[in-house]
Amino acid sequence: MPHFTCKGREIEVDEEGYLVNLDDWNEEAAAFIAKEEDVELTPAHWEIIDLARKYYAEHKTSPNIKRLTLYVAQKLGPEKGNAKHMYGLFPTGPGKLSCKIGGLPKPCCCCF
Repeated sequence: MPHFTCKGREIEVDEEGYLVNLDDWNEEAAAFIAKEEDVELTPAHWEIIDLARKYYAEHKTSPNIKRLTLYVAQKLGPEKGNAKHMYGLFPTGPGKLSCKIGGLPKPCCCCF
């Protein structure tokens, strides 16, 4: 199984780069994954990642783009909970990428 090393510890990922063990996630692992995805993490990225993780904790499933956008709008307002803002931060797919960087499983449906 593929893996990467973070702070001297091997972390297993699946064939798409999602963590196999959710407990392996930490900010250093997130930074490594983000770098691999050509994303430079800013406080705005962390807001979305944190909310994706909160959504997962509440619903026991990773949010797809539609659910994540609605959740962000509910928590942070419509100026941040919209497709333009989300794709500006995660251009290759806000649902999948925020979950991947956030150490969550791949959302089951990443479409609007």
